[in-house]
Amino acid sequence: MTEMTQPEVAYRLTGISYEVGISRILQDIDLDVRYGRVLALVGPNGAGKSTLLSLLAGDATPTKGRIELDGRLLSEWSAHDLATTRAVLLQSNAVAFSFTAREVVEMGRAPWRDATEEEDTRAVEEALEEADVAALAHRAFSSLSGGERARVSLARVLAQDTRILMLDEPTAALDLRHQEDVLRIARSLADRGRAVIAVLHDLSLAGAYADDVAMLSRGRLVAHGSPTEVFTEERVEEVYETPVRVMTDPDTGRPIVLPRRA
Repeated sequence: MTEMTQPEVAYRLTGISYEVGISRILQDIDLDVRYGRVLALVGPNGAGKSTLLSLLAGDATPTKGRIELDGRLLSEWSAHDLATTRAVLLQSNAVAFSFTAREVVEMGRAPWRDATEEEDTRAVEEALEEADVAALAHRAFSSLSGGERARVSLARVLAQDTRILMLDEPTAALDLRHQEDVLRIARSLADRGRAVIAVLHDLSLAGAYADDVAMLSRGRLVAHGSPTEVFTEERVEEVYETPVRVMTDPDTGRPIVLPRRA
């Protein structure tokens, strides 16, 4: 993957609200997303995390407020320019036709119309290796397990080779090793200058790998800062409505969030 040089702020959200009918899904969100950092979006089910990701991706339009990407209104970006700037890994990994895993990964190169065959091949090979699915390249995508499909889909967005990567629950179908692998990849991409935005349910994973955490509750941004700042026992218990214990990893100093039995 190529190195990236760009402004410090990728996205700037100002007063963002989103409504569907009479339901307000998001309300008055102010948030900066920075290059070179991993931002974890956390919160209970229905908090608005995936909706916020859709707004950032340009797949939905806010009811109120403004979103800027690289200092320009997101609404002014063409579909092609967006496709070469941000890649999105959705929760669903379905493919309608009988493609091989490699062919699915190659789909990530579609926006790069001026790329050479050599550049496309190199990007696909690197993505297959990085997502640990090279051995699955010739398997039919439909024959893969849920976790294997998730990793092939990750390879597809890696092959897209954009400076912003959005991951919607990327660890949901994965075993422990591959959960760690996905977040290590996210960390590595941020260290190379990308902006990585990940919706995560596992607060300990978010605590271990994220630079910044944005915690949503009932459509509002209730906290934004480092994992240590955001993951306090009082706040997590209030937002998730369950008792927890927040401990400090003795090796990294990062927070570990565990459910606490009565």
